[in-house]
Amino acid sequence: MSTPVTLITGFLGAGKTTLLNRLLKHPDLAETAVLINEFGDVGLDHLLVETLDDTTMLLAAGCLCCTIRGDLHKALMDLTARIESGQPIRRVMIETTGLADPAPILHTLMSDPVLLRRFRLDGVITLIDATNAMHTLDAHPEALKQAAVADRIILTKTDLGPDTAPLRTRLADLNPHAPILAADAEPAALLDLGPFQLNAKLPDVAHWLGHEAGHAHHHHHHDRNRHDAHIHSFTLRYDQPLTLDAVASFLEMLVTTRGDALLRVKAILNIQGEDRPTVLHGVQHIFHPPIRLSAWPDGDDRSSRFVFIVKDLTRETVERGLAAFIEAA
Repeated sequence: MSTPVTLITGFLGAGKTTLLNRLLKHPDLAETAVLINEFGDVGLDHLLVETLDDTTMLLAAGCLCCTIRGDLHKALMDLTARIESGQPIRRVMIETTGLADPAPILHTLMSDPVLLRRFRLDGVITLIDATNAMHTLDAHPEALKQAAVADRIILTKTDLGPDTAPLRTRLADLNPHAPILAADAEPAALLDLGPFQLNAKLPDVAHWLGHEAGHAHHHHHHDRNRHDAHIHSFTLRYDQPLTLDAVASFLEMLVTTRGDALLRVKAILNIQGEDRPTVLHGVQHIFHPPIRLSAWPDGDDRSSRFVFIVKDLTRETVERGLAAFIEAA
């Protein structure tokens, strides 16, 4: 059985370590290994995790480029050896530095064939400091990507009195598929977010894909100087069964030509000739191998749904391209 991996990200000072400390005290996170990626010559964040033991590791600095992949691979391979030797590790949590682009970590978790046999990406939790978020999102593209790829967004420091309504609207525009939760959210709302539970109960498709608000074609009115004017999300739905070859060929073309623009892609597909749903999941140039779930959830309409979170790529471009490949098939 694969071990779930949760990625906790968020900009500097958002409260990632505070959240991690709280979660690790909960019985649901017993036997959790913690990996911490600290930026700088000397790592300090690992000293703030109260439940330090021999399953807590510090990843080497390097979060601003893909060198983190080697460090993460090495750390996860070490955990693999521990698991295979009998050490009880039921879950892995990775806390990134506030300056981290989450894409390299997601690439490693989704593309390394050795790691895929042992680990599965369970979800991305992004913390947002409500007192500084609007300025942070304006000034730092990393913060935007952290919010855009999230499965769950947690607002922190709301007790300091900021009006969060404009921030909530902005985050909903940026990533309408990620529920926005309070800082005291229970583990049940933050764990088991992914579709890759092959040996567990059937995941709830709606729970994974997130808010149905993505079905609408949103018309945002951001300040043109904001970075997030370039990032948006949309959902495409197809009622008729699709061919996997058409979808795969289109995504291969899109990755080749516009891979950098694909911040995150999720899809659950009704494939011709299959009575079970197929799940796809991608980040930029990397797509997880397709997975066939055991069955459709009760009451699901069995439509194919794609969720795209993109940068400088229009819905019309994606929709026309996918339609052309479907028609050709």
